[in-house]
Amino acid sequence: MRARRWLGVAAVATAGIAVGGAGAANARVDAPAANPAAAAPPIKHLFIINIENKGYAKTWGPTSKAPYLARTLRSKGVLLSDYYGTAHNSQPNYIAQISGQGPNRKMQYGCVVYSPFKVTGTAAYGQYVGSGCVFPAQVKHLPGQLQAKGLRWKGYMQDMGTPCRHPAIGAKDDTQHAEVGDQYAARHNPFVYFRSIIDSPSCEKNVVDLSRLTTDLRSVATTPNYVYISPDLCNDGHDIPCVDGRAGGLPQIDKWMKAWVPKILDSPAFKQDGALVITADEAETRDSTACCGEGPAPNAPLPGIDGLGGGRIGALVISRFARPGTATTRDYNHYSLLASTQDIFTVPYLGYAAKPALPRFGRDVWNAAW
Repeated sequence: MRARRWLGVAAVATAGIAVGGAGAANARVDAPAANPAAAAPPIKHLFIINIENKGYAKTWGPTSKAPYLARTLRSKGVLLSDYYGTAHNSQPNYIAQISGQGPNRKMQYGCVVYSPFKVTGTAAYGQYVGSGCVFPAQVKHLPGQLQAKGLRWKGYMQDMGTPCRHPAIGAKDDTQHAEVGDQYAARHNPFVYFRSIIDSPSCEKNVVDLSRLTTDLRSVATTPNYVYISPDLCNDGHDIPCVDGRAGGLPQIDKWMKAWVPKILDSPAFKQDGALVITADEAETRDSTACCGEGPAPNAPLPGIDGLGGGRIGALVISRFARPGTATTRDYNHYSLLASTQDIFTVPYLGYAAKPALPRFGRDVWNAAW
């Protein structure tokens, strides 16, 4: 098991080191240190893309089968080499990114049945105790915070077709396996696991097919402040091979990135004040390493099923507020991403994002002048 690491305050001051400087970039400070004050630049448009089931070495290492992602895009931003998933399997990692809620057994095994979450109590850091998949209306989430503040958000789900598409409550999830022409996976769409979203008329306006993104990117006025993108089961690298005969895996991820990421980077909103985060939901299931004080959740003995977390996956941040070709070795995870998003949009922390010692993106990530 890979030891957990913490980057101290002094080390953070040296962040922004060039990717090419391997010795410096891999420097470690092993002793836990107080979290430096989070610093959020004036970002008004945040884009998040998740790929599936890919550990750090496979995605970002020298032998990566996704050279456009691992080299071309990496050279444009800050590589977070010690960014971790928070659970196994996929579904609870997506939930963590928008609500800070930890997993339970049904979530860990992919919510094969689209079952309601039955609340039996509450626990520290806003955790709801119970079991199930679709959280009741009282469970708070980032989209609700943004909407209350007058900010716009959208989830763009490839192959979803019908807006806000999800199984019927209590029914078997018929998107667990890809079909030719339909490789949408509800479990990779965190928004449909909250009753306050799916029961609202706004769901059909905010949780839409990926095909809508091209039109929405045409102007600042039509681009949401928060853009969350899930490729389908082939293009996110989940399926190897894909049901339609494509090879899948990292090569297919690379093709998808070449088609979609330039649209984001060339959009008026991104150029004006945007940031793009590319990460994975989790590493391969054998990697259950963790960081950032991860521990047993109230509803599951171990968030990683056989370990404390979802493994080391890495993340890339591209923005005019982040210097190209740099890296940070500070530990982060999906709860850190949520907290950092809440810093950007100045809304309160939710769930495990509220842990006081949780690392949040600071000057090691936002390392350009602003």
